[in-house]
Amino acid sequence: MLYPKIGIRPVIDGRWGGVREGLENQTMLMAQGAKKLIECLKYPDGTPVQAVLSPTTIGGGAEAALCEEHFAMHNVVATLTVTPCWCYGMETFDMNPLTIKAVWGFNGTERPGAVYLAAVLAAYAQKGLPAFGIYGHDVQDASDTEIPADVTEKILRFVRCAIAIGWMKNKAYVNIGGVSMGIMGSYCDTMAFQKYFGIRTEWVDMTEILRRIKLEIFDPNEFTKAIAWVKTHCSEGYDCNAGKVLPEVITRSRTIPVEEDWPFIVKMTLIMRDILFGNPKLAQLGWHEEALGKNAIAGGFQGQRHWTDWLPNADFTESIMASTFDWNGPKAPTAFATENDTLNGVAMLLGSLLSQTAPCFHDVRTYWSPASMKRVAGWTPVGQASDGIIHLINSGATALDCTGASRDAHGNPIMKPFWEMTDTDISACLRATDWCRANYEYFRGGGFSSHFKTQSEMPVTLLRVNMVDGVGLVLQLAEGSTVVLPEEVHKCLDDRTDRTWPTTWFAPRLTGTGAFQDVYSVMANWGANHGVTVYGHIGVDLITLCAMLRIPVCMHNIPAENIYRPHSWASFGTMDTQAADYAACKHYRPLYD
Repeated sequence: MLYPKIGIRPVIDGRWGGVREGLENQTMLMAQGAKKLIECLKYPDGTPVQAVLSPTTIGGGAEAALCEEHFAMHNVVATLTVTPCWCYGMETFDMNPLTIKAVWGFNGTERPGAVYLAAVLAAYAQKGLPAFGIYGHDVQDASDTEIPADVTEKILRFVRCAIAIGWMKNKAYVNIGGVSMGIMGSYCDTMAFQKYFGIRTEWVDMTEILRRIKLEIFDPNEFTKAIAWVKTHCSEGYDCNAGKVLPEVITRSRTIPVEEDWPFIVKMTLIMRDILFGNPKLAQLGWHEEALGKNAIAGGFQGQRHWTDWLPNADFTESIMASTFDWNGPKAPTAFATENDTLNGVAMLLGSLLSQTAPCFHDVRTYWSPASMKRVAGWTPVGQASDGIIHLINSGATALDCTGASRDAHGNPIMKPFWEMTDTDISACLRATDWCRANYEYFRGGGFSSHFKTQSEMPVTLLRVNMVDGVGLVLQLAEGSTVVLPEEVHKCLDDRTDRTWPTTWFAPRLTGTGAFQDVYSVMANWGANHGVTVYGHIGVDLITLCAMLRIPVCMHNIPAENIYRPHSWASFGTMDTQAADYAACKHYRPLYD
């Protein structure tokens, strides 16, 4: 594939005759240091990020044009301009409206790199091209080639977010089915996907799955491997239907025999994956169009109710798609939305691209206050749960990484990028999960739901994208931690709802103000019935990414001093930064508008 790349632009004082010559080495060393730093990051497929260096330092318009021509051949999606000195602002800046921009001005007293930084950022603002400013907190000596920690943090944040944007561009979101049970988030706004993310939207009717099963349009060898893996590693759990006398409308609705559930579900999983990404094995079977796939980066499955009222649900499919492994071993997770909640699918995608871990889909179900836990379970919460918790639970489609069963080198619970997943990690996640037969009152066609509890306390970020009339897309996030309850308390609270589904107890980090005054306020201000958790505290990266995309952030618990947005956002107001974010996003409009 043609990877999205970061272009590095070493700009320099254009005056020959002693000035420029004396700065060439220092300027190129800055650029080379930035390139080395950037290439420590990885793409979502695990390969190192690529940075492209301008073929020459840039002292004026001719060399700026030469650099742009070079970048055009390498799929450069973002540029980092670096300089230790004064340069000619509008003659050296990146004027390509399609690249995301940052400028690093060296903080040294020998030459005025900071003066150029301020001048060129003013030019970008006046030209309507938002740019991120990078300026070290402490003065360095001219001979110092070390990149300070604060500069490193901003460069890497800028690159992580820019690469996420480049990775999404020109890919597809594939809707398998349509709107599920009146969930407005399932409505796919094709213009929003195009204008904010550069993503094509495609639709596939759910009958396509039945066609491919009937005509055996899947790899039979992989099916044999996958079903054997399922039988070995996916143990069946509690059956909530046992002993029930079900009404005729349910018993008449089932079309797949109970004993055929797993083969049907595994075929369905292979087929949905092939629809999204293609499969060259299908061409060998004579199915050339189907082998191509849809060039997807994400997707969703309607399922309820037109499918699940008579066919097995897709909880297994959605869970395995989002996990960092399957029967073939470690693999990249796919943002694949339950109930085709496209807006939660977007949140899955953004969270996964930035964290490089599995996106975990949840219903944001219940706020449990300390008083309620005491009343119901006889337990006074302590530790992470002391201020109350939110019950995250959904219909069995959460990534198995959310079990919290993986471990780092020191034995600490973690969720990992797929390229770090070991056989031990995979086995632990599978052992922590059983598969409960679907509740036939909800899913008449049967199926299985993943069932587990998140067994470790881990830092996570809960996020959600919403669409608001008059505003467009907005993002909300809450950094916090998963919570482990005493087993008897967990069982008491969890059994009050569907006990066949996976549970994560979540405690947001409180600030004492606004939507984070208390845990109840977080729940009360959440914008929809669904949310996504990813591993780690990535709220700062999400805020930076959203500024690049022009999506305002309506709710977060990130300290103000950590927020990193384009320099021109300050010109929309510095006292109320949330209002400034809304104003700037409205003015600059979606990235691809």
